[in-house]
Amino acid sequence: MFDFPINYEAPVFRPPSEANSLLIQVTLGCSHNQCTYCGMYRTKKFQIRPIAQIKRDLEMAKSYFERYHISPAKIFFCDGDALAAPTDFLLECLHSVHAHFPNLQRVGIYATAMNILQKSDSELQSLSTLKLNMAYLGLESGHDEILKMVVKGNSAQEMIEASLKIKRCGWKLSTILMIGLGGKEMSGEHCLSSAEIVNKTSPNFFSYLVTTPVPGTPYHTMISRGKPLTMLNEREELWEMRTILEHISEQQQNAIIFRANHVSNRVPFAGTLPRDRARLVAEIDDLLPLASTRQKNPSSTIPCL
Repeated sequence: MFDFPINYEAPVFRPPSEANSLLIQVTLGCSHNQCTYCGMYRTKKFQIRPIAQIKRDLEMAKSYFERYHISPAKIFFCDGDALAAPTDFLLECLHSVHAHFPNLQRVGIYATAMNILQKSDSELQSLSTLKLNMAYLGLESGHDEILKMVVKGNSAQEMIEASLKIKRCGWKLSTILMIGLGGKEMSGEHCLSSAEIVNKTSPNFFSYLVTTPVPGTPYHTMISRGKPLTMLNEREELWEMRTILEHISEQQQNAIIFRANHVSNRVPFAGTLPRDRARLVAEIDDLLPLASTRQKNPSSTIPCL
């Protein structure tokens, strides 16, 4: 299927779990776009696409899928934090989505803590009613000093409040953590505070990605200079993964589906927490003696977005 009719404004990103979803750009870029580690949308200015263009994309996608006698089960709203768009606009997008794909299972979206906190409960509930009910939230770290350093735009407490709010409003929550974001210098604080947030918010899904300094970003410049952070080596990355898992509480509100399947993870891990915690820790323990302890060179890393 190489004749797909939608012309996307590159670059386009989506979570690994949305690999089979129809991607619809309702916004372009990221409304915050200041995180020092992120190079995803630095070539774009945040804007909301005209609703007529979105409806045209949906019409073309419908014609395409009908030609092959198939229909998408899921849609993902791009770009970086499309939840920043006004609720009325998102509702209009969703009504058009359901007019074209009435059997759709759900719609997913990237979100920030501030996106969530700026919307009322009733707004989030109205979106959930129309099946926009999967939010991918970049926690990155639970440590306020690290969040401030990377200009995340929210505090750990705001992340907790946003996570609990969106779950309360009928959404499923997928929380993403960046291994190594605090470098060697803040590794312990990063692990313990991040595990604490997972324990307090009990997301439906929880995933790791390994921090990779992307050339051209302020984070890469900082790491290249070795100040104030030093990159973790492979063994230290695994140790952070292990430490966080070890501190996930047995007393969870719900089972947490855990994945470490982002392209930045050298070895994939998967399980359900807390049930599979001991197995996952044992798998990491088996790998620790084999992992490199050589200091990484940030200039030779492959950007993983």
